[in-house]
Amino acid sequence: MQKERIALVTGAGRGIGREIALELARRGCSVAVNYSRSEKAAEEAVTEIEAMGRKAFAVKADVSSAAEVKEMFASVASKLGPVEILVCNAGITKDNLLMRMKDEDWNDVITADLSSLFYCAREALRPMLKARWGRIIAISSVTGLVGNPGQCNYSAAKAGMTGFIKSLAREVGSRGITANAVAPGYIETDMTSVLPPEIREAMLKNIPSGRTGTPSDVAKAVAFLASDDSEYIQGQVIAVDGGMTM
Repeated sequence: MQKERIALVTGAGRGIGREIALELARRGCSVAVNYSRSEKAAEEAVTEIEAMGRKAFAVKADVSSAAEVKEMFASVASKLGPVEILVCNAGITKDNLLMRMKDEDWNDVITADLSSLFYCAREALRPMLKARWGRIIAISSVTGLVGNPGQCNYSAAKAGMTGFIKSLAREVGSRGITANAVAPGYIETDMTSVLPPEIREAMLKNIPSGRTGTPSDVAKAVAFLASDDSEYIQGQVIAVDGGMTM
């Protein structure tokens, strides 16, 4: 980072979100660590960031609620200042084959994964426009690029992120704000660690890099998009997948 910026990372208590928060702090950012349920993990991330000499605090909010998102942004502004870097990482999965998928499985995933991006970006935008600088980064998924059986809801939400980001980039690109997405592939997290060995092996065969990704791989891509060095990159989806979708 060329100067200290204020970042908000949603779903930052664990996994990819936590590593993004830590990486941004390493590069000079003050970080608001959003969580919904994992308060202890979020507070641990805050402690780690503060140990780097950076400002941080944990902020609880369900980002699928427009009202809670509004309160979250007000809290960040009062404690750190207006959000300059927004990373929308929070999301859920409720997998099932389409013919067995319940209405609530569809609606919950679309709201948590896609509507949350809308709520957060809308709140972040006005101060960014006033400052004529901002970074909006959505954490999508390769599933949104190529699909996956049993994930029609999740794939639709992540593909929707692409359309949202590209449209937003066209709206605000001339005002010093960039809007981009990062699409992780097979990343080692708590969610993927429970996969059966045969499924893990099958997935590895489709990754030219020959290994699974790490949260750090994703975080470094996000940190680049959050920096001044990425100012001419607009409306792009960067796949961090070891070549799986090339």
